[in-house]
Amino acid sequence: VQLQASGGGLVQPGGSLRLSCVASGSIFSLNVMGWYRQAPGNQRDLVAVITRDGSTNYAGSVEGRFTISRGNARNTVTLQMNSLKPEDTAVYYCRAESRGYDYWGQGTEVTVSS
Repeated sequence: VQLQASGGGLVQPGGSLRLSCVASGSIFSLNVMGWYRQAPGNQRDLVAVITRDGSTNYAGSVEGRFTISRGNARNTVTLQMNSLKPEDTAVYYCRAESRGYDYWGQGTEVTVSS
């Protein structure tokens, strides 16, 4: 499974960004997909995940501001980020689980700054 993430950038506080991740390869067995982030000097933390049947889980710090969704083909995952705060600044990574294995995409950088 290969993951290709896109959509990061620079945005002002209060703004919005949309991250997308497309999985290719053995996508028929994809289960959980999601987004994690890592700020400088910090560990990589969960942002939001979504299962194959659409169940979601969010970090408390983003709940109500971020929305994760999955495409009809179940091989894409999107993170709509609204009301962004400077503390959301991080490198965001797409993750997918398939048959017990974890796959990670390359990071996409999100910077929230005025």
